[in-house]
Amino acid sequence: MRIVAGKYKGKKLFSPETDEIRPTSDRVRESLFNILANHFGPVYHEVRVLDLFAGSGALGIEALSRGAEHVTFVDTGVEARALLRENIQDFGIAGQSRMLRRDATDLGQVQRIPPCNLVFLDPPYGKGLGEKALRAAIDGGWVAEDAIIVWEEAKASELDVPSDIEELDRRTYGDTQVMIGQLSAQ
Repeated sequence: MRIVAGKYKGKKLFSPETDEIRPTSDRVRESLFNILANHFGPVYHEVRVLDLFAGSGALGIEALSRGAEHVTFVDTGVEARALLRENIQDFGIAGQSRMLRRDATDLGQVQRIPPCNLVFLDPPYGKGLGEKALRAAIDGGWVAEDAIIVWEEAKASELDVPSDIEELDRRTYGDTQVMIGQLSAQ
């Protein structure tokens, strides 16, 4: 796995050694960020990212590579946190990132972090965790008004998209579907 574009283009990410973490493939990330360019432009100036179920951190680091201001990584997995630490150190992004060991489905109220305007949500497939995590992030004040939401899930899974999110796009890549939506102004 490598970063697709931007400041860190071509740089390798530390990858998981087990099947417990399923990183977004380079191809899917490239397609996804091409779609997001319609919302943010080619440079992600003033974009604050919330990367839920962060795994290796590939999505958040890709956003930083393209100019995002800050990324907050959230994951409870031991292997994921170890990968995140390695990638944060290797990319030299400690000053632009924060790693939280927190259950994405039970975030609580945001503290000391401004609301994020780009949210990546890549839960374990087929467990209904995406809906819970998204609701927890919105209700806890982690998500800014008009934020763009990127939700990755198994193609065969039904997404229960909250009513306050307008679906903008949905694509499938192999056995993966990606829904892009926007949080309505509250």
